[in-house]
Amino acid sequence: MVPRMSNDGATIGFTLTENASLRERNTLRVDARAAWLADVHDAEAIPDLLAHPALHDRSALLLGEGSNVLFTGDYGGAIVTMATRGVAVLDDDGTCARIHVAAGEHWDDFVRWTLAHGYAGLENLILIPGSVGAAPMQNIGAYGVEAGEFIESVEAFDLRERRFVHLENARCEFGYRDSVFKRHPDHWLITAVTFRLPRAWTPRIEYAGVQDELRRMGIEHPAPIHVADAVVNLRTRKLPDPKVIGNAGSFFKNPLVPAAQAEQLRAEHPQLPYWPAPDGIAKLSAAWLIEASGFKGAREGDAGISNRHALVLVNHGHATGAQLWALAQRVREGVRARFGVALEPEPRIIGAPV
Repeated sequence: MVPRMSNDGATIGFTLTENASLRERNTLRVDARAAWLADVHDAEAIPDLLAHPALHDRSALLLGEGSNVLFTGDYGGAIVTMATRGVAVLDDDGTCARIHVAAGEHWDDFVRWTLAHGYAGLENLILIPGSVGAAPMQNIGAYGVEAGEFIESVEAFDLRERRFVHLENARCEFGYRDSVFKRHPDHWLITAVTFRLPRAWTPRIEYAGVQDELRRMGIEHPAPIHVADAVVNLRTRKLPDPKVIGNAGSFFKNPLVPAAQAEQLRAEHPQLPYWPAPDGIAKLSAAWLIEASGFKGAREGDAGISNRHALVLVNHGHATGAQLWALAQRVREGVRARFGVALEPEPRIIGAPV
């Protein structure tokens, strides 16, 4: 372990660990290893970290809490994790607030902080594992809401130009579970995110299950905390806890297909859920396609598909990343063969072509 030292011998900035196990750094519990693992406690120390001899000519990959990544093998570069903390209200005019959040903050803690302080917008995204810095990378989303809707800007270190940069929302190129950061993971290390959150609020409860859950709770006029409670109930019932069994949440995106193809599939399979989208596109339920293809609850060694939710790839114990990816590929091939629909993984796949 190689810490950065100040003149008085105190450890500051970052800590480096050589040949580090990543098993406890990813929620799929894959026991991959990294040539170097850096924990950054001060974003300003990133230039010094990258100048360290151990990282010379090595690639650097930002890793949050590992809740949306699959390592298919060992990583020969440096894994960088942001351990920075801090939430600050930049301004609040009574209708909307700009809130600056360090990348290392835990996402669910931040969502609960916003609710406790009267800010709305992120309640549908409660209980999503991971760090705040990982939210723009994936443009995390759930129950009809995406983080990118509320992100004003992202602060990052540009690995190519070796300087700190400030990217406004448009430059982040947010899409469905996508962003410029995800498409170019070797370009930026995200250090902080600024959110714009309203106090005036219209509930987003049109997504399947949320309205039903609110009715079950006896809530007719929901406040943000009620929507958050409904989402917590839904997620707790439907998704396995990564603390109990290794998983990265939903492993496949809901596929986007031409509306005409969706209508044809719906005619052949009336139970297939789908949602109209702009520009003649429709979104299909990946979970339904996977379950209808016979993969829900499937298991090959310790690699499996959850018997609680067909979207969730699980590690029953000691599956390698390669074994988990091989099963995911078989699921993709099975769905394509039966329905002619291509599934895309939601997590970042490290070490294998997607």
